[in-house]
Amino acid sequence: MQCRRHVYYSGRVHGVGFRYTACRLARVRGVGGFVRNLGDGRVEVVAEGDENGLARFLADLEERMGGYIGGVEATEEPATGEFDGFDVAFERG
Repeated sequence: MQCRRHVYYSGRVHGVGFRYTACRLARVRGVGGFVRNLGDGRVEVVAEGDENGLARFLADLEERMGGYIGGVEATEEPATGEFDGFDVAFERG
């Protein structure tokens, strides 16, 4: 079953390779979606995949970047199937 998570990471998450790391790990786990820096200093991740791959991706990301993460806000949403891969997106301004 496909699942979707919308996650906001706060802390010192800009300028530390967070987006690059998220892309690499998502691709390894077969997860689609995007990651982007927000103007308020957080990083936003929207990710879809099978339940196991998605859970492993998020756990891998928090394990690799945990030293920079100060807070996590996550919600589960219905999967849309809109993503062909996982990429860096840019905040709309």
